Amino acid sequence: MAVIDAEVQLLAATINVFRGVVVDPDALCTDPALFSLQLAQSLTAWKAAGYQVVWLEIPIDKAALIPAAAQAGFIFHHSRPESVMMTLRLEPDAVIPPYATHYIGAGGLVLNERRELLVVTERVHRHRRPHYYKLPGGALKPGEHLVHAVIREVREETGIHTRFRALMGFRHWHGYRYGKSDIYFICRLEPLTEEIQIQESEIEESMWIPLERYLADEHVGVFNKQMVAATVRGEGLVPGWFEGYDADPESRELFVPRLGEESRD
Repeated sequence: MAVIDAEVQLLAATINVFRGVVVDPDALCTDPALFSLQLAQSLTAWKAAGYQVVWLEIPIDKAALIPAAAQAGFIFHHSRPESVMMTLRLEPDAVIPPYATHYIGAGGLVLNERRELLVVTERVHRHRRPHYYKLPGGALKPGEHLVHAVIREVREETGIHTRFRALMGFRHWHGYRYGKSDIYFICRLEPLTEEIQIQESEIEESMWIPLERYLADEHVGVFNKQMVAATVRGEGLVPGWFEGYDADPESRELFVPRLGEESRD
């Protein structure tokens, strides 16, 4: 059995509910040689205690510690602009949940009283698909609700202010950016303004186009046509909340079926 040197201080850490060791990134030293000693001693102690996994977050200002962690058997789990997370199984069958696997985006189906649909052509597609009209929209920011995101994206790309009406549907596909998967929600929005002011850095063109013309246009993809047609026919899901649901609406978002008139009585 390996002997622990009492003069070498173990890494500061807490134990989570899954018997995983979570190292305190703020308490890490900056000297790779000292870190290697501390890590070796800590791994010996943690294995003896029967813990399952070590979660080691290394801030970018302590990046010199990464090679020592890799040499000890740690692998990369995920990274953020300010740090990298590395993991090590102390038990061979220990479960390590994967990091985020999906992008989330939203498109706004904005239909005015004249049955005209708000569409855009992105600059990135103007040469490859010059007449490709799509719904305005884009990716959600971290911590942003779907309702806020789709309203923001439509306003940024077209200058049109809207009100959220319903979540109409979504598509899910794999092999998207960086090999991740993607979920894209289609949301029905009511226009509050109609004067278009495009986001010139991203949008080549934006217009109100008659719905029937859009659905018949040969340059519009099958997915967009079918989703728009289904959205116009359906009622979708609306933002809602359940009485007694003990959660923070700032951090959670619910969509529920629209109630019929008989259900409101």
